[in-house]
Amino acid sequence: MRYEQKILLKNGKEALLRNGDAADGRIVYDVFNATHAETDYLLTYQDENSFDPEQEAHFLEEKTRSSDEIEIIAVIDGRVAGTAGIEAVGRKYKVKHRAEFGISILKEYWGLGLGKALTKACIQCAKEAGYAQLELNVVAENTTAISLYKSLGFVEFGRNPRGFNSRISGYQELVYMLLEL
Repeated sequence: MRYEQKILLKNGKEALLRNGDAADGRIVYDVFNATHAETDYLLTYQDENSFDPEQEAHFLEEKTRSSDEIEIIAVIDGRVAGTAGIEAVGRKYKVKHRAEFGISILKEYWGLGLGKALTKACIQCAKEAGYAQLELNVVAENTTAISLYKSLGFVEFGRNPRGFNSRISGYQELVYMLLEL
């Protein structure tokens, strides 16, 4: 999928939201590792990254060629500040109407409206791809993210009290949310 949009952030700077491509492989790999080291709210730790820069480049190129999946990167002052994307839950008939959403942003760019813009971009892409439902998991302690998702129409449909087992704080409750498209 292809996507490109310029947005104005709360600090007055412009951000370019666009699909990642193979040339972005190394920097997106580095940003993935940095974001996953900065917070305990993401699925994996930095040392659990299963990709190397070449695999990341291939992943980005694959998402750009896809008709129903995407990885969007946010570029501010020539620097990748975060990524967000949608992936099919599955290809079987019973689940092909569902997509999963994921996002990570470097901490220095939190609070500028980038998360909202990336989430809205992924919602738009999910609609264009023909999905009926967009889903996400979020750590219950991450009230800022939950508020953002609710403001965009996501609703809670369940919880898992031991959804994550954090190396730092032990078990973390996950909130399951969905948006009907």
